[in-house]
Amino acid sequence: MRLHRNLVFAVIDALNLIFNEHEYADKVIEKVLRYDKRWGARDRGFIAETTYEIVRYKRLYTEIADSKAPYDRPDLFRLFSVWAVLRGINLPDWKQLGNPPVRRIKGRFDELSKIRKFRESYPDWLDVHCEKALGTKLWDAESAALNQQAQVILRTNTLKTTPTELKRALKDEGIATQSLNNQALQLVERKNVFTTQAFKDGFFEVQDASSQLVAPYLDVQPGQRVVDACAGAGGKTLHLAALMQNKGQLIAMDIYESKLKKLKIRARRNGVHNMETRLIESTKTIKKLHAKADRVLLDAPCSGLGVIRRNPDSKWKLEPQFLERIKGVQADILRDYSKMVKPGGKMVYATCSILPEENTEQVQQFLTSTAGQGFELVKEQNIYASAQGHDGFYMALMKRNQ
Repeated sequence: MRLHRNLVFAVIDALNLIFNEHEYADKVIEKVLRYDKRWGARDRGFIAETTYEIVRYKRLYTEIADSKAPYDRPDLFRLFSVWAVLRGINLPDWKQLGNPPVRRIKGRFDELSKIRKFRESYPDWLDVHCEKALGTKLWDAESAALNQQAQVILRTNTLKTTPTELKRALKDEGIATQSLNNQALQLVERKNVFTTQAFKDGFFEVQDASSQLVAPYLDVQPGQRVVDACAGAGGKTLHLAALMQNKGQLIAMDIYESKLKKLKIRARRNGVHNMETRLIESTKTIKKLHAKADRVLLDAPCSGLGVIRRNPDSKWKLEPQFLERIKGVQADILRDYSKMVKPGGKMVYATCSILPEENTEQVQQFLTSTAGQGFELVKEQNIYASAQGHDGFYMALMKRNQ
């Protein structure tokens, strides 16, 4: 493989923005890929995938390169050199790369790979915390699985097409897919699906296979009143609309107006007609729906540990204080938003975390509280990347009996 100077410099610029300026990796990649319009798909793929790989294994590469934050430009070039050597890529004779000793890099890699926190690159506190929460065997498997590159998964919008028709339409546009389940298709090769006519026509949404399990878990029926109380940009809201066959009332709520505006745009493209958005400005917004919803989805804010595969920089941004704070938010959401479920109705609490303290422990705490009286746990499911090969998720279905 021949390294092109401009592509390497783009990777270095991206790493600087992520590591030193603390910008989000996905936004940085979008910014850097605009540097040169002449770059083709292969060039763009190199920049994105190399940057993500170095972010993913930041701790391991930093130890091998004997660097430390904040990273100056020579430090970043050393990190890149470590990445290249470990992949057997011959480094060109550039002054910036410093011609690192290959034998030393490989020797340090062999030494550090025996220790999980270095091998899989996690902060000390997070490695200890997850091992304690999940046990050594599961965390060994999960820490490695969460470092694998996430696949591109599509959810068929059944309001407009079928998986078979979508598969055919994408094939006509040069994109090969394989079926995963009733609605999900996985790209055989990574490509930009957002420029396809199939996307513009609202035939699909990009949504991980684990995330696609949440909406069906709520057991919605056409004609019901359904509330998605933490809708965000609405991936699961749109899935609920399809499951409801555009019949009934679907209320998408969030505390961020900007996310609801994006959801409205997506809903129009998807052909969703039974949805309305409501901004949560005060407790009154929730009180108006007390005991009036047949179904309530609580896709709660969380640590995001289950989706590190697609957000590798998040493990460096996550802090113990945030984890404690978000657990309080989750408990508040369960206590307050559960009041919207009417007797006989159902509620799903879901997170994209793998930690019991955010998941089953939160549900048990709710069920034994005053607010949880009258609710019973119907079923729950933990989804691990190491077992299913997709994002880590948790779902609990509860029914209100009185």
